Amino acid sequence: MNVEDFDYYLPEELIAQTPLSNRSESRLLIVDRNNNNLEHKHFYNIIDELGPNDCLVLNNTKVYPSRIYGNKIDTNAFIEVLLLKDLGNNIWECLTKPARRVKVGTIISFNDGLLKTKCIKELDDGMRHFEMIYDGIFLEILEKIGTMPLPPYIHEKLKDQSRYQTVYAKDYGSAAAPTAGLHFTKELLDELKNKGVQIEYVTLNVGLGTFRPVSVEKIEDHIMHTEKYHMDKSVAERLNEAIKNNKRIVAVGTTSIRTLESIYTKYNTFKECTEDTNIFIYPGYNWKVVDALITNFHLPKSTLIMLVSSFAGKDLIMKAYSEAVKEKYRFFSFGDAMFIK
Repeated sequence: MNVEDFDYYLPEELIAQTPLSNRSESRLLIVDRNNNNLEHKHFYNIIDELGPNDCLVLNNTKVYPSRIYGNKIDTNAFIEVLLLKDLGNNIWECLTKPARRVKVGTIISFNDGLLKTKCIKELDDGMRHFEMIYDGIFLEILEKIGTMPLPPYIHEKLKDQSRYQTVYAKDYGSAAAPTAGLHFTKELLDELKNKGVQIEYVTLNVGLGTFRPVSVEKIEDHIMHTEKYHMDKSVAERLNEAIKNNKRIVAVGTTSIRTLESIYTKYNTFKECTEDTNIFIYPGYNWKVVDALITNFHLPKSTLIMLVSSFAGKDLIMKAYSEAVKEKYRFFSFGDAMFIK
């Protein structure tokens, strides 16, 4: 299967640069796999699509304000650092720009020395390992000096940093937001609970790989990036009970879907676990547990559009994307959503 098969035309003006003032007022394209129908609604109408027989699964990861700007101690050269992964013992894997200026031994100062980083290892593609040098609590310093790591296709400055977090974000761990969840408000979640919808939370820490293009011609040759996920024991027990009671498992976002399918593929049940996954879902995949999906519109030729094409069928997804372009939906992280049922 060729990567080019998952390309589509997208006018640049449809790439959403800023979030809507009200999260739940984004548009919602209902994609019905049973009859190949498409229906145009708003996200707050999701309340009409879900009920007591549904189990909604959300990813409660929290995005680090991980883009920081500093200067080299020796030359004062301006350096951008994007923190990606906590390796333990104050060592972080980071993406640097311009990387050619950062060698082993380079020290970068941020915010007049509130934080310093020392490069201890050079990797390919601008990646570096840094030792973090600071006094106090690292996350508090990061919250003070860092900004949200918005994707490269967003050029507008984000006025409210919390808009790149879901309202239910809990534990720091991600380099990017699980964007399908950005449409939910606390009020909408309360409405769903009051209607009897079962709501569960898993954690998958979203990495930089989610933005990396597929660089091979045949998708079978693509090597998927690895991300860490976690499921609590109580959540696992309730999800197993939901399946036993024939409830519909509705995943919010591709990160939730990758967590659910990774665990069930490995254990044939849900159980408490903290593990890594590099599951690559594309057409031909044998789906295990997820029955419906809430998701945003994804980049052309990306692993994510391959995943949703596997879930709904490539022809139906391309039809839906063509319709969304025609109706001028907003695309990508701050864009509109689909409900595939």
